[in-house]
Amino acid sequence: MQTKRTILVVDDDLHILEVIEARLSSMDFRVLKATSGQEALDLLKAGAVDLVITDVRMPGMGGMDLFHEIQTFHAGLPVIFLTAYGTISDAVKAVKAGAVDYLTKPFDGRDLVLKVKEILRKPVPHLPAQETISPKHEFWGGKSASMRELQDLVERIAPSDVNVLILGESGVGKERVARLIHQKGPRRLFPFVVVDCGSTPTGLLESELFGHVRGAFTHAIRDKKGLIEAAERGTLFLDEIGNISPEMQVRLLRFLEDRKIRRIGDLREIPVNCRVIAATNVDLPEDVEAGNFREDLYYRLRVVTLRIPPLRERREDIPLLAQHFLQSFCESQNLPPVRLPQETIRWLSEYPWPGNVRELKNALEAGAVLCRESVLRPSDLHLSGLPHAPLKPHVSVGDSLSLEESERNAIVRALQQAGWVQKDAAQLLGISRRAINYKIKKYGIESSGKRASAEETD
Repeated sequence: MQTKRTILVVDDDLHILEVIEARLSSMDFRVLKATSGQEALDLLKAGAVDLVITDVRMPGMGGMDLFHEIQTFHAGLPVIFLTAYGTISDAVKAVKAGAVDYLTKPFDGRDLVLKVKEILRKPVPHLPAQETISPKHEFWGGKSASMRELQDLVERIAPSDVNVLILGESGVGKERVARLIHQKGPRRLFPFVVVDCGSTPTGLLESELFGHVRGAFTHAIRDKKGLIEAAERGTLFLDEIGNISPEMQVRLLRFLEDRKIRRIGDLREIPVNCRVIAATNVDLPEDVEAGNFREDLYYRLRVVTLRIPPLRERREDIPLLAQHFLQSFCESQNLPPVRLPQETIRWLSEYPWPGNVRELKNALEAGAVLCRESVLRPSDLHLSGLPHAPLKPHVSVGDSLSLEESERNAIVRALQQAGWVQKDAAQLLGISRRAINYKIKKYGIESSGKRASAEETD
């Protein structure tokens, strides 16, 4: 029996996603849906896809950026662009760059199906299976004792099927550790499904996780499989689990207890066999104590707990990570190798890195583009919204107060640069809005910022 061809559709308009899914499913295609470029990349890495249909203009990663990302790890994958009349020139550029075709909105569903069939008549190379991805390139590790211990734990728990709770600040690499566990485990040939509980609105999270049946609510024009069901035989990764509502905590607990789900509006229970890995950057025991997170759910999730230390606690890893990120970026962008002098390595090792490894990676990539004569100097690094953050004096390992003060100062500088808009300051630091909100409360910055603003007004 012939295997169904898989098509990934990417659009931030849920209505368009539903319409295209209905049209393609009726022609016996298997349809995957993504509402953002990053979600599409996660699905592409989780399994084989035969064709991508993507909108040109989307918040965050647009269609062109997604196309370039696809080309880096699977240049032969055909891509069709959906474009409004005002962005036809972008679609034409994409076709010249290697995309197979484009359609203008509004489009005829029959034209779309004809284009899809015509493209898929040609043999299409499938994406490489996940086990071919080298874990060392997917994991932000290091040589420190804490990271060696973490890697040892990953090796020991990966072959099992126990639930895992990953703790760590924003930017330390929690999703990468979860992927490594999946890649090293018996479920590696099946999907790794990511659910961002932090950015998905509460009203949509239930439908995203559990799915719904046609007519369950307004605009539910057909049955929709939830992400839990999509993780069948694979791994379900619940990122920022500390953000889910009390109602969702009850539903998730029930699933973890009996491994069955019920779509919204349905009476049937559907058994799901998947491994569950959860992650958070908040203090869950503290939330349990405060009554904000169910204790029984917490213990269900944390059969095994992994803590990823922040970068400031493993500074000996910074030179190794910096060299790795620079080399990988230069190779992917066809840039000449960039050299890190000792002055820059010392500067990097003393910076507080409130955004952790993610901030380090982003800073080095920007520096590689801006540096002169292929030598990266401290002045080429743009951190905390400043063209060149001042060099910190060396801090002893036991002087934790100085490290915290450095982190607090970096956050204050970013807030000042952003006019005290937390969202913009978080972008300058390379961390999430939730992370900066947590750190503002931790260091008592919010009240001082408001007082300063009030004094200036007076």
